[in-house]
Amino acid sequence: MTVTTYKWTIKRYHQAIEAGIFDDQSIELLRGDLIVMPPEREPHAYYNTEAADYLRTLLGERVKIRDAKPITLPNDSEPAPDVAIVKPLGEVYLEHHPYPEDIFWVIEFSKATLSKDLGEKKDIYAEAGIVEYWVVNLKTPQLKVFRDLKNGEYKTELTLTTGTISPLAFPNVSVQVQRLISKT
Repeated sequence: MTVTTYKWTIKRYHQAIEAGIFDDQSIELLRGDLIVMPPEREPHAYYNTEAADYLRTLLGERVKIRDAKPITLPNDSEPAPDVAIVKPLGEVYLEHHPYPEDIFWVIEFSKATLSKDLGEKKDIYAEAGIVEYWVVNLKTPQLKVFRDLKNGEYKTELTLTTGTISPLAFPNVSVQVQRLISKT
């Protein structure tokens, strides 16, 4: 006997959401699979909030910072990254979540989901054309930066614990790594 799993499309996923099927569950769609998201613990919530507030201060009205809100990708994926730095398109987002071309970069804060964020999610973001992806490793405080997208893969991986980094979309903005990875 062959086991076949049902693959969700973005359209069917949205229909199920509209019908209220997932109202009591925190899920995301990754390559057509429904993934139950683990509960958010205090350190994750703290770093996520602090980083989003810090980035709002640095980038101002040039961007919209979306905390744990969905983005819609063409590979039947609708993840909810911890922070998505997107174009400030206003009411356009009443019609759809940000598409890859609307996204400057995404950030995940990771402890329990580190292998997924450094593996499957990294691949999904790269395939979709997200030009830059950051993962804050909360186990061993460090920032992993993936960039230089070519043929659906990130060609550069940086591991930072100090200093500053400038996002590709904003080369004149210096983000202090310590502000993302430490309590101070």
